[in-house]
Amino acid sequence: MKDISNILNKNMIVSKILSKFKNERPKINPPYSVDQCICCGSYSLEQSIILWEDLINEWELTETEVDYMNRQQGLRCLRCKANLRTMALAYAMMRNENYQGLFKDFVKTRRMKFKKVLEVNEAGWLTQYLQKLPLHYLAKYPEIDAQDMPFSESSFDIVIHSDILEHIPNPDKAINEVFRILKPDGYCVFTVPMLVGKLSRSRAGLAPSHHGCGEQRIRDDYLVYTEFGTDMWERLTKVGFSEVRIYSLEFPAAQSFLCKK
Repeated sequence: MKDISNILNKNMIVSKILSKFKNERPKINPPYSVDQCICCGSYSLEQSIILWEDLINEWELTETEVDYMNRQQGLRCLRCKANLRTMALAYAMMRNENYQGLFKDFVKTRRMKFKKVLEVNEAGWLTQYLQKLPLHYLAKYPEIDAQDMPFSESSFDIVIHSDILEHIPNPDKAINEVFRILKPDGYCVFTVPMLVGKLSRSRAGLAPSHHGCGEQRIRDDYLVYTEFGTDMWERLTKVGFSEVRIYSLEFPAAQSFLCKK
């Protein structure tokens, strides 16, 4: 009886551990509304209002667009600081690899150990995880221009960037550069502040519009050249990517693109 009791107690302990572990691993098909950070596992999320009146007017945003853009940029994990846009990137990478779990653990997997990864500018708070990869390289503006990168062809397995294309005078040239430096079968994962249900438009000839906070709003590197819509996939296929996917962590606030060479 003592042996049976010990076995039952051990089984109960294992069951509790597995249950706790399961609860810390978000499902690969998350619910409509994100309530857990898929990067660190925290349930402590906070929503802030990000968009300001001038930007709303400059972009001619509807009330619905304002709501999901604020959620995209302003929903943030209190533990690791990742916002919803950052989580969308993490989700795409894990979903592409059929990985079930948290991004903090994903970057430690054997499959990522040998990947040569280029991060173009800091992809939000994802950098704190990406920098743990042995072959991670961070390229920052203005030291490196995304339209003319100093890397040879077929140099990287993965290229990552987040909300930078709208600030580049010629985004198509930057997309071409990413295609050039990716290895065959490599992929680029990125986000842009995409307006769902609209087509992309150049801001040439329109009043200057800047992103950022405070003094950042008047700096040229925060100037917006292009407003992207759902026709973004067309730019990617024209360059030559063989496959373009849109991963939706939460619609319409958290969409990310993954394009394979």
